[in-house]
Amino acid sequence: MKARRLAAVERRGAIRRIQWSLVAVASTALLGFLLFRDIPNASRTSVSDMRDEDSLNSARGWKRVTLKAVAGLIVLGVLGVASIALLAQVGGNSPHLDTRAGGGAEPAPLVDPSEIREIVARDAIPALDQPRFISVGAVEWLAEREPVIEIEIDGDARAYPLQILTWHEIVNDTIGGTPVIVTFCPLCNTAIAFERPSIEGERTTFGTSGSLYNSNLVMYDRATKSYWPQATGQAITGPLTGQQLERIPAQIVAWSDFRDAFPDGKVLSRDTGHNRNYGTNPYPGYDDVDNPPFLFEGEVDGRLAAVERVLGVQSEDEVVAFPYFRLQRAADGELAAVNTRVGGEPALILWKPGVTSALDGAEIATSKDVGAAAAFDRDLGGRTLKFEVRNGQILDTSTSSVWNVFGRAISGPLRGRRLSAAEAFDTFWFDWAAFHPSTSIWPGE
Repeated sequence: MKARRLAAVERRGAIRRIQWSLVAVASTALLGFLLFRDIPNASRTSVSDMRDEDSLNSARGWKRVTLKAVAGLIVLGVLGVASIALLAQVGGNSPHLDTRAGGGAEPAPLVDPSEIREIVARDAIPALDQPRFISVGAVEWLAEREPVIEIEIDGDARAYPLQILTWHEIVNDTIGGTPVIVTFCPLCNTAIAFERPSIEGERTTFGTSGSLYNSNLVMYDRATKSYWPQATGQAITGPLTGQQLERIPAQIVAWSDFRDAFPDGKVLSRDTGHNRNYGTNPYPGYDDVDNPPFLFEGEVDGRLAAVERVLGVQSEDEVVAFPYFRLQRAADGELAAVNTRVGGEPALILWKPGVTSALDGAEIATSKDVGAAAAFDRDLGGRTLKFEVRNGQILDTSTSSVWNVFGRAISGPLRGRRLSAAEAFDTFWFDWAAFHPSTSIWPGE
């Protein structure tokens, strides 16, 4: 299952920063030894000894060592500045993409360009390139059940309210030292985050292309202008065609759940530099299950209604859609904890009510409750856990530890342990089936 690869993203930043630090320290120590090893011998030559030729030679040696030391300090300074610049450029763990991978010629598009619909001008929906954040305690404008995108890397937890993302769709940010792209496609109800790559040594940012593919947000990187559908994170046109962005775990949750789990977290501020009516829904009534998807020209898979909410889960060998309405039926009281397998790997599917739709009423805070779902790997520390809902809490049957919707044990013998996130995201059925036509559908319990 790709859960382990996604979990590795969170460790990779810290590991690479340590590696770069060790290289810098080792290089500095070696250079310092080579430059200054002669200083102790030279320093023993006093002025009174400078009377014979040997002493004069020693003095000349001292002068040479002094000049060498000054030159060495300059070199060390340059090395230090260069190391800092290099660390800033790679962003600790930013993946690198190379436009020369195709041998110089631009690769052929992966899709028919006529299927990419240009709707508005590039950047007409402005991405946020310099996002501002406020503390959890300073937030007074989010309702308890309002949806936010939760991301945590290396202890840096951030919430991105959908009341802001519906107007901007992309945030270029850095979380826990990792450059990221946080995205939300309102037409597909899809929130996905990626590592923001370096392209030929330069860290890039992403913007909205103004186009759609399968009614899905098409991003473009500002280095090469390649086009990337958000649903796959794979470039479909441009110099980087065929290259793949690395996913970062992200999930839609209620504001109250994020606030309670991450009291020291950060929240994307409404102070964006743009004049938008945050809190209102620019797509009122869009997620009515009887509505057709907007500007989707493909054939809707008739196994489910087009805008039925599903949690799409991917593994190396299988893709499965978990319909929200079936998860709700499986809920014991208010929560659902489904023990299943995807691609043969043990998975936990969670569903919890208490999250409003960002695409229903005119005001997001008072829209209908659609709940939220997430998927995790049930393997932990060499054993496979099984989960159940008991007295309104999620527990594993092995230790009776209590777990939250973020896959963390909050009490019991496993307190502090964390499940790896599976590769999964919320979306509408029409879009999931369009990008994953071989998907199966969870039948329910």
